[in-house]
Amino acid sequence: MGLIHIELFATLDLVGQAPGGPDEDPEGFPFGGWQAPLMDEVAGAQVGAAYEGTDALLLGRRTYDIFAGFWPHQDESGQDGDITELFNRIPKYVASRGTPDLGWAGSTQLGPDLATAVREVRDRHENIKVVGSLDLVQTLLRERLFDRIDLWVHPIMLGVGKKVFDDGVVPTNLTLLEPAVTSPKGTIHLRYGLADGTPGTGDMSAPDRGVG
Repeated sequence: MGLIHIELFATLDLVGQAPGGPDEDPEGFPFGGWQAPLMDEVAGAQVGAAYEGTDALLLGRRTYDIFAGFWPHQDESGQDGDITELFNRIPKYVASRGTPDLGWAGSTQLGPDLATAVREVRDRHENIKVVGSLDLVQTLLRERLFDRIDLWVHPIMLGVGKKVFDDGVVPTNLTLLEPAVTSPKGTIHLRYGLADGTPGTGDMSAPDRGVG
């Protein structure tokens, strides 16, 4: 069984909508492209390293349409050549209730039973990446269909926009897989893995905080 890795870019108030550009999700959201001014070499290297070993992409419809309109037209010898080559080469799985244009080579639409379809993808690949796709992410969180979360928290607050953790979250334990790293512009990279069980409770006034 393979691993599902969720890659999330968020503001300090956990808005994850349209980080890459103003045309990603323009309706009613005035801050498209908020991540661009905060990107630096450290964060860029972290994002690039996160895709090492990826052998499939799992995307929601909106993110897929954005990617399909961009990556097939990029030069593999350019600045982002490694990611361009990777994204264009590996299989892409699209979660959509509609009829997306699957013209991007290697693209497949998932069936209506999303949880079952994702489990089948997981059985087929070793390292599956979920990028953006906030509606899909809520389903994966609700079904606990993920193994790792890479979260980049950026030093801004927007006050509006779709949140990275919204209606899909259920009580879940996570474990920090490596120390957090802060980039020069203040972005913090956190890498968590899914852990067993559900969150416990205690009492801060009790001996051992009630958990001993």
